[in-house]
Amino acid sequence: MTITSNTGAEVAKAETIAVTVDGVGIEVPKGTLAIRAAELLGIEIPRFCDHPLLDPVAACRACLIEVEGMPKPQPACAQVLSDGMQIRTQQSSPVAREAQEGVMEFLLLNHPLDCPVCDKGGECPLQNQAMQVGRPTSRFEEDKRTFPKPISVSAQILLDRERCVSCARCTRFAEQIAGDPMLELLERGAKQQVGTATDEPFDSYFSGNTVQICPVGALTSAAYRFRSRPFDLVSVPTTCEHCASGCSLRTDSRRGTITRRLAWEDPAVNEDWNCDKGRFAFTYMAQGRITTPMVREDGALRPASWPEAIAIAARGLAQAGSGAGVLAGGRLTMEDAYGYARFARAVLGTDDIDFRARQSSDEEAQFLAARIAGTPATVTYEALERAPIVLLVSLEPEDESPIIFLRLRKASRRRPATVVAISPVRTRGMDKMAATWLPAAPGAEAGVLDEIMSGGSLAETSMAELRDRLQAPGAVILVGERAADVPGLLSAVARLADATGAGLAWVPRRAGERGALDAGALAGLLPGGRPLTDADARDAVARAWGIDAGSLPTAAGRHGTPLLQAASRGEVAALLVGGIEFADFPDPSLARAAVTATAFVVSLEQRHTEVTELADVVLPVAVVAEKAGTFLTWEGRPRPFGQVLREDLAMSDAGVLSMIAAELGQPSPGDVPALRRELGSLGPWSGARATTPGVPAQAITARAGITLASWRLLLDSGAMQEGEPHLAATARPTVARLSEATASHAGLAPAALVTVSGPRGSVTLPWEPAEMVDDVVWLPLRSPGCGVFADLGQVVGGEVAITPGGAA
Repeated sequence: MTITSNTGAEVAKAETIAVTVDGVGIEVPKGTLAIRAAELLGIEIPRFCDHPLLDPVAACRACLIEVEGMPKPQPACAQVLSDGMQIRTQQSSPVAREAQEGVMEFLLLNHPLDCPVCDKGGECPLQNQAMQVGRPTSRFEEDKRTFPKPISVSAQILLDRERCVSCARCTRFAEQIAGDPMLELLERGAKQQVGTATDEPFDSYFSGNTVQICPVGALTSAAYRFRSRPFDLVSVPTTCEHCASGCSLRTDSRRGTITRRLAWEDPAVNEDWNCDKGRFAFTYMAQGRITTPMVREDGALRPASWPEAIAIAARGLAQAGSGAGVLAGGRLTMEDAYGYARFARAVLGTDDIDFRARQSSDEEAQFLAARIAGTPATVTYEALERAPIVLLVSLEPEDESPIIFLRLRKASRRRPATVVAISPVRTRGMDKMAATWLPAAPGAEAGVLDEIMSGGSLAETSMAELRDRLQAPGAVILVGERAADVPGLLSAVARLADATGAGLAWVPRRAGERGALDAGALAGLLPGGRPLTDADARDAVARAWGIDAGSLPTAAGRHGTPLLQAASRGEVAALLVGGIEFADFPDPSLARAAVTATAFVVSLEQRHTEVTELADVVLPVAVVAEKAGTFLTWEGRPRPFGQVLREDLAMSDAGVLSMIAAELGQPSPGDVPALRRELGSLGPWSGARATTPGVPAQAITARAGITLASWRLLLDSGAMQEGEPHLAATARPTVARLSEATASHAGLAPAALVTVSGPRGSVTLPWEPAEMVDDVVWLPLRSPGCGVFADLGQVVGGEVAITPGGAA
């Protein structure tokens, strides 16, 4: 007999077997564990070491069951069922019950009575299962084992060793899921304990998951320790705002203050995991908040009432009209981005709008309009796991989309050589994904893709073989936002996808970018991927907005660098700005000059920034916990979330824009349900799309200097990580990376400093040897002590100089 499961275009068939659990017959797929079969019948077997996403280890023995024909109880978490097997759990077997009681008594032998102060108290599996299968009294009177407590296994993870029951959940997670085997079970017997090497702390991007899956409170968070109890907390399901992975979270608050965030189970997206940035980086919401509107008077900002500030903002923007521009950053929810897109076209009559507060290009805008905006989710997390090959272009998943990294690592453990990465540097993340590395200097990536299409070889890798693998059903190409740095790269990606039939997905770094794209917050694009220049598209949007189609712009506006250049020349009458930082732009001085030179600037912002210091009107808006909304994942999957701090009266960006529109006599929706309805009524565009860009790969010329490679680390100097020192302490060190040949040619001594110089300045950092392309230096884009754009004044792929910087 077979069970058939539809999974997209594939149909998976699994042979089934018949077993009996506590006298109840059930059919399960061959290879099912006894503990899973019991779960299907609603029978809960005690367990500590078992976790459905970790390999079975049978370490705690709490799940002992009776198996007919076996002389002694067996661990249900490791017992693979066979056809006709009969098992009895503690529900029907005195033998299993007595065995479980004995194990529980043994586990409590040295466990301390920390329950009144333990962070796990109230949500502790050990507490619950001790009540369920434990004996009412203990026969042990000896002194319990004690250790100095707690010890730090990293800056943010603390360990109480005497609480540990050696379940090995944390060590298995570190090794199997994260690929960071820095936690180990040390010693043996009664001395066994979790620990790390003395010179290698548990500095993993995913370390917080070990706290959540620890069943006994042995591992705790330095930030949350002794902060609250579960019954004190108000819990709300939410979505992570830090990247486009779209993790489901549970956000807990106490008395109007967020106390912690946990990964929330979602098999289709983040399974049971999230990264430490999503888990711990929430304190920024209370840092430097703007609490009242401000208007500029006599050259200085002063507090103002909402009616006064809205009236001044409306008057200034109305005077600018179609001469205004809109800069909306990547922190926005889809509803807020839609609010900016609607306000720009329907109220101001301008199409000068862009959500990309980063390196961007005309080629990228055309690629997004042609291939991404308003398209359905065809490449998904599940597709990544099934794919015979995943080609990564301008994407380092561990830093830029951590859940993609976890899925690809999971796939590579089953099928090595699944991942192929084009990059100037072979990274630790690639090693953990068992990736094939295709070396390419910054700017040369498009040539590598064209080489794959034509066949050939590179670094002992057959390009023809790669091309054939990309033609296999289910093959995937993932391209990151950094492809905008390289002329011709996005065009080459599209050509390769078309030639091979591989699935293609674009992976932005920020959580709000995919939603902003689909909402139309980019010049030339209306909501749903509609081309602004298409009359039918304008008519459909005008009907949804209740306005005359003739009032909409008909020509695509400016975006990216041309928009900033026009503003810096005083050609933009007003700027409406939401959630940008000058340091994120490839030319921070140009972004600053654009805002400075614009006659009237309205800033919708959560906190004080360089932009608010230059604005004429500053309007405070809600942080993500103070509003409801939706983020779109890189797949295009909607991730709606609710308001966590329900008593907070802060308004969303769209709500504030609605107030300005109402002041101008042009009402527009400002609440989330109305925005969702209106955007949903438009739906995706099904008409003709923009043509795919055809920019040729740039020729690589010899340079006298060194080529700069860079990307942002997961933990860096971003504003949304402020206020959490424990998290910041686990960030990767700020170092330069060079090949040994490049370092030798530059005269760099081991363990010394290197000075990297650009047009605007220089940075001096420690350097590390790496397996990478020669004559290239890699720097973190924006980390403490190194801001590539601000400090060097150079773009990625530009030329820099390296010189010895002295002793480290």
